[in-house]
Amino acid sequence: MLDTISINTEQFFKNAKKDLKIDENRKLLLKSIALFIVKEIKDQKKVNLNYICTHNSRRSQLAQVWSSFACSYFELKKISNFSGGTAATAFYRNTVKTLQEAGFKFQIIEFSHQNPVYAISNKNCIDPIIGFSKLFDDEYNKKPFIAITTCSNADENCPFIPDAVTRFHLPFNDPKNFDNSLYQAEKYMETNKQIAGEIYFIFEIVKNSI
Repeated sequence: MLDTISINTEQFFKNAKKDLKIDENRKLLLKSIALFIVKEIKDQKKVNLNYICTHNSRRSQLAQVWSSFACSYFELKKISNFSGGTAATAFYRNTVKTLQEAGFKFQIIEFSHQNPVYAISNKNCIDPIIGFSKLFDDEYNKKPFIAITTCSNADENCPFIPDAVTRFHLPFNDPKNFDNSLYQAEKYMETNKQIAGEIYFIFEIVKNSI
């Protein structure tokens, strides 16, 4: 059994940022997201982020978890993090596994064969992250929010999001393409690590700008 307690999530987070390889256009996009968050904090005092992907099962869930972790790591208490989809499915098991490999612990707090609700924590966690698949406008997701679409389908299928202050398109490679292949674990970890690194990049700017 994987010992998630012994894995240092903070070190994984730092290494993800250190190993991050992105071009200048991607950096400009990440900076623009960070600076808009800073503006909203200064103007509104409280910011909700909603990471949106088609099925809310992989990339948007990874982004919510790492964004929540980043807020704790950088002590950004005015930011709340959520995720949703254009359809509700499940917090996919391979997404759970790749986060466990980064030191997160999952506990089922509401059982469902199709879509269980998890409390997600790590070694130094005070308030667990609540994770389950839902629509982007689910009542659980606080409004208004900054919408960040993490896949092209979600961006195309959400031409108008009424509760969004603004929307950024931040797509990531879909590890689903490698399900049931020899590269499954590797590709999930690649996406997991890239999302962690880019979230670090964003929130480090936020922390240094407020």
